[in-house]
Amino acid sequence: MTDLVLPLEAIDPDDPATLGRVGGKASNLAALIRAGLPVPGGVCVTTDAYRRAVGTALDALLADGTDVLAEKARAAVLAVPVPDDVADAVRAACPEGPVAVRSSATAEDLPDASFAGQQDTELNVVGPDAVLEAVRRCWASLWTDRAVAYRGAQGIDHASVALAVVVQRMVDARWAGVLFTANPVTGRRGQSVIDAAPGLGESVVSGSVDPEHLVVDPDGTVTRRAGTGGSLVLPRAGGGTETVTGSGASPLDGEHVGALVALGQRAEALFGAPQDTEWAVDGDGTAWLTQSRPITTLYPLVPGRPGLRLFLSANVAQGVFRPFTPAGLSAARHLGTSVARLLGTPVDTPEAGPPMLSEAGGRSFVDLTDVLRSRVGRAGVRGVLGVMERRSAEVVATQLDRPELSVTRRSPLPALRRIGRVALRYRIPVHVVDAWVRPARARARAFALVSAAEATLPSPPGASRAERVDRARWMLADAFAPMAPRIAPAPAAGFLALGLAAKLLGDRARPGELGTVLRGLPHNVTTEMDLALWDLAARLRDDPAALAVLAAGGRPPGLDAFLAVHGRRAVAEIDLGLPRWSEDPAHLLGVLANYVRLDDPGRAPDAVFTRSTAEAEATVATLAGRLGGLRGRVVTVALHRARALVGLRELPKYWLVTVLAAARAELAAVGAELASAGHLDSDDDVFFLSLTEAREAVDRRAVVRARRATYDRELRRRHVPRIVLSDGTEPEALADSGEAPDGALTGVPASAGTVTGPVRVITDPQGAHLEPGDVLVCPSTDPGWTPLFLTAGGLVMEMGGSNSHGAVVAREYGLPAVVGVRDAVARLADVAWVRVDGTSGRVEPVDDQQSR
Repeated sequence: MTDLVLPLEAIDPDDPATLGRVGGKASNLAALIRAGLPVPGGVCVTTDAYRRAVGTALDALLADGTDVLAEKARAAVLAVPVPDDVADAVRAACPEGPVAVRSSATAEDLPDASFAGQQDTELNVVGPDAVLEAVRRCWASLWTDRAVAYRGAQGIDHASVALAVVVQRMVDARWAGVLFTANPVTGRRGQSVIDAAPGLGESVVSGSVDPEHLVVDPDGTVTRRAGTGGSLVLPRAGGGTETVTGSGASPLDGEHVGALVALGQRAEALFGAPQDTEWAVDGDGTAWLTQSRPITTLYPLVPGRPGLRLFLSANVAQGVFRPFTPAGLSAARHLGTSVARLLGTPVDTPEAGPPMLSEAGGRSFVDLTDVLRSRVGRAGVRGVLGVMERRSAEVVATQLDRPELSVTRRSPLPALRRIGRVALRYRIPVHVVDAWVRPARARARAFALVSAAEATLPSPPGASRAERVDRARWMLADAFAPMAPRIAPAPAAGFLALGLAAKLLGDRARPGELGTVLRGLPHNVTTEMDLALWDLAARLRDDPAALAVLAAGGRPPGLDAFLAVHGRRAVAEIDLGLPRWSEDPAHLLGVLANYVRLDDPGRAPDAVFTRSTAEAEATVATLAGRLGGLRGRVVTVALHRARALVGLRELPKYWLVTVLAAARAELAAVGAELASAGHLDSDDDVFFLSLTEAREAVDRRAVVRARRATYDRELRRRHVPRIVLSDGTEPEALADSGEAPDGALTGVPASAGTVTGPVRVITDPQGAHLEPGDVLVCPSTDPGWTPLFLTAGGLVMEMGGSNSHGAVVAREYGLPAVVGVRDAVARLADVAWVRVDGTSGRVEPVDDQQSR
């Protein structure tokens, strides 16, 4: 053997250089062999052989960066002659008899990117010459269109990868297939999933056969679904494979099921993570593992107290699917501490946060288990999620029959005492009544409280690093939560007024009418921000010089004045670690560029808002007229109180953003000091530290680099569960699809009206382009998204309920909207036009000709 070819048993998977020489598949097989698991013998043609054979031919292509890289690279690899020493080494090392020739890339079978199926496998290859040609075809498969695209999506440099090839003795398979040591659909750990079919496993992996499907619970219970057959892949005499039609087979017997599960558990224990394995059972009944790699699609387990726990993703509930920065997570723990203290629950260490707050995958999760075991808590969760995040409420409801979530605290007295203490301390009932009687004074009081508190936030001039960090911690853990009961009575009075009107109207209010009453609401800080941005765009449109500055990506006149008032806002603004608009206005420049193209005066946001206000007032009169008399007059007063006060619902969130922006400013100054002292590479590295770490003058450069790499990987994660159990189960995977019988998507009616328009799927508002009249389809929104609402024709959102942020703003702009539509982004990605019915909650794909 040479360095060009290594026996699998000679590979040291613990050597840091191993992955670069033999690739992920060979390294994992070597680890299985060393651990004593049954793996067919074989060798690995190393990346040294690959580079020796094709490196020169590829260097020029990689340097060229051509758009047809895949096609040209593949052709070059298939055309280049294999050096004699490589060919001789491969021929000499081939195991006797039929072999499998399998690709093993250096970027493959990794913890965060499996690359499953991206490179080729050749089965039942017979003879040294055939093996050599199969090796060459595997090398070329590193440059298939799908492999190149996958690396691009994972952010992996093409020049950094190379391909080794495993040449492994074929198993004379009676049965073969795949086994997952955790359920890849629901995420449940400890539940093994097996797909099995007669013959070679390629038929299962390729999907050409409907295999027998087995789910094995941790207690050994097996649930089977028989396969219906299909195209089976079988070895052909003399080499190669053939495809035959199969109509099903006898089930995999229990002995083999148990053996496979045991092998999977051993592989998972070896690698320390759930595994996606391939296996084969030979004619003698021996089970073999032919591959093992991590299941990279699983969301990490959320840590918590012992027993089965139910967690709500705070990120997803707030419309932030991306991970938080470490500073953002630290701030969330401090904020959680502030809320816990307000409710009378002591927290000793703000950096740790309250026990019900956990983190996984760079996101924050709230443990709802204990709350759901209380009768009052269960009702509260249903009520809050029902209006804020309806889909989560529905998913939680499917789990309430679990014995681990059964109600154990039936008395409402403890919760009432806790709430009552807060209400009495802050005189909430008195302020609610006062807001009803004198709404203008209540509004003025709420805004004055926020303004006065904001003035107390910054550190005094000349504060030290430690003093700045301590000030930020004080803002988050002490100053934040007590403001909520001071400013909440005003919007609460508005919602109580709306509820009173709804009660008096009963079924005389038609679907969507009460939502119409909330259109064009005054005194909403987010709406005022959006309209101020539109006003700036309208002024820019009449100024050719300013338009030229905007087109060149510069800061047009008037932007600084806007930022002086609204610069604390941002997309994903609840993450303290992300820049505010005052620091990076790129998103606003893109929105302004969209606005100035709007040339229809009737669609101008200020005109739309004015019409919405008039429509709301007309609806108030209509509803009151249906009742008449005293009841009608009460409804009129109640609905006017609602319009006068409900807009303040955004004020608590505005206070949160204000606190976060002030704390970020303190940490930014700390980061500049730490970078100047050489403890950080750059000023903004401070946002990859916790608040506790930022207080210490310690070299954190290596720590920050590692955290940035983890953060960048998490940014590429495509799925984040809204509800997850502590064993990894995602209950939503077991729930209904949210699709009507006729193929329409269904969700929560959020803003009445119907619109048909072209679909515009946007997952990140930064730099997003939205034409007037487009139907905006997105995962969720926060105030940083709402400038896009001003030119949208309709809204479809995966998250949210009737009172979520996106729903409220859509109603205020008179934008037909449906929220809580499961997987809307993926399901509408290839749809050109949709009809959005915000009254019934239907989203129906249509032919664009139907709209003309």
